[in-house]
Amino acid sequence: MAATGRKHLVRDFNHFITCYLCRGYLIKPTTVTECLHTFCKSCIVQHFEESNDCPKCGIQVHETNPLEMLRLDNTLEEIIFKLVPGLREKEQQELEFLKKNQPKENGQESMKCQRIGLPDAAGDGVAGDAEDGDGGGDDDHHRSDPQIAICLDCLRNTGQSGESTVTDLMKRFIRCSSRVTVGTIKKFLSLKLKLPSSYELDVLCNGEIMGRDHTLEFIYMTRWRLHGENTYPMVLEYRPRIDFG
Repeated sequence: MAATGRKHLVRDFNHFITCYLCRGYLIKPTTVTECLHTFCKSCIVQHFEESNDCPKCGIQVHETNPLEMLRLDNTLEEIIFKLVPGLREKEQQELEFLKKNQPKENGQESMKCQRIGLPDAAGDGVAGDAEDGDGGGDDDHHRSDPQIAICLDCLRNTGQSGESTVTDLMKRFIRCSSRVTVGTIKKFLSLKLKLPSSYELDVLCNGEIMGRDHTLEFIYMTRWRLHGENTYPMVLEYRPRIDFG
């Protein structure tokens, strides 16, 4: 007589297919070869910007460059896609969006986007607008990176003294590398708004202040998408820095 096995649910496997860092399903599962722990690619790359240790077990992955010890796990990715209905289609839809050069807002006319590049080698440069032609070939230096479209909105009614200084951008829609950090976005805003070098801004997503080293890909994966936001582009808000001290 054949044994009747219990039907397994997806949640039975969650321990194996969720990321220790963001607690969501593993997106582009990436394994640390030193300890074999697996995380979302964007999560572990972001973690290694600040630490050389595995976030789960604490082992030192590499003395200077832990990114060398990462390997994509395509087999696990296929397993997750089979276990979680609709996940593959959702990922493909998001990848197609990131590849678009001219995203559309609410199905209407195409947005006219500016392009931001990554900081230069000195860490304090911001590429010029694609439309203005500033910076020569620097604008296209990261064209091979996945692109992301964002909308930068001025957050008002904060009651801060510097609120009148921080205004709306003439062009709110930006197209840039998904590797761009919040720090670069702040430099871009300061440049466009002609703010003094000592002026501090906060950049928020869904009301949460984003860290200076967070990349746009990390914010999209862990803040925008996981909060159920399905609209494009991703909206980031900015305001004068609030001192809670």
